[in-house]
Amino acid sequence: MPATLLALGAIALWSLLAALAVGLRSVPPYLLLGLSLTGAALIAAPTWRRWRVPLPTLALGVYGLFGFHLLLFLALRRAPAVEANLINYLWPLLIVLLAPLVLRGLRPTARHVTAALLGFAGAALVITGGRWTLSIAHWDGYVLALGSALIWSTYSLLTRRVPPFPTAAVGLFCLVSGTLALGAHAALEPRYVPSAREWLLIGALALGPMGAAFFLWDAALKRGDARAIGALSFLTPLASTLLLIATGLGRFSWTTAIAAALIVGGAVLGSRR
Repeated sequence: MPATLLALGAIALWSLLAALAVGLRSVPPYLLLGLSLTGAALIAAPTWRRWRVPLPTLALGVYGLFGFHLLLFLALRRAPAVEANLINYLWPLLIVLLAPLVLRGLRPTARHVTAALLGFAGAALVITGGRWTLSIAHWDGYVLALGSALIWSTYSLLTRRVPPFPTAAVGLFCLVSGTLALGAHAALEPRYVPSAREWLLIGALALGPMGAAFFLWDAALKRGDARAIGALSFLTPLASTLLLIATGLGRFSWTTAIAAALIVGGAVLGSRR
């Protein structure tokens, strides 16, 4: 399957995250992360024979999946959600900017940088609605959000630098990361027992945005140009917002339309050969 379709599959699944999260607002974040990732590992369990990877590769996988979410959750506790999410969404831009430094044979091009900047401008509009302010009082949250963006972008690129490993091994990354998240829940959060409805939503999360999406993302990065995939990634907040609007959980505005034009334009520009 072409890398672009694999990346779009991951983006489509990630766009479901906000809608599912609405019904899971009461679940402590580390518990939610732990249950989702371990659930994804259980779903991928039939491929366990292909999970054997060198320890440095496993460390990279945990760095990406657990490290990214750990810093993002901490950022959301220390800074307003809009600003934290906006800074976190620097990761597609960082993929484009860092790809020539991390991956051999890639050169920085004005086309890819322009596409990423257009995408980030659109993401900024769709996330903030055109209204946001950065306050020095939340500097620690902003730093953590930037750290989460740096982790996901470098993880995505470094998977191309380690010895080749099967995409199925992402199941092991999920298992170890989920176990660490459950440990963080036990140490830092109050005990919580999800309701039957929440268990169903957690199952959907494990199957899609916190499960299959990671496998599709890994496969896309293995097969495609990281710079083009990074530009496509800005479709995630747009698709998420449009889904919220379609389900009655969000409202359409001209800001959304302008953001859509910027993001789609950037994605098309970045994907051209």
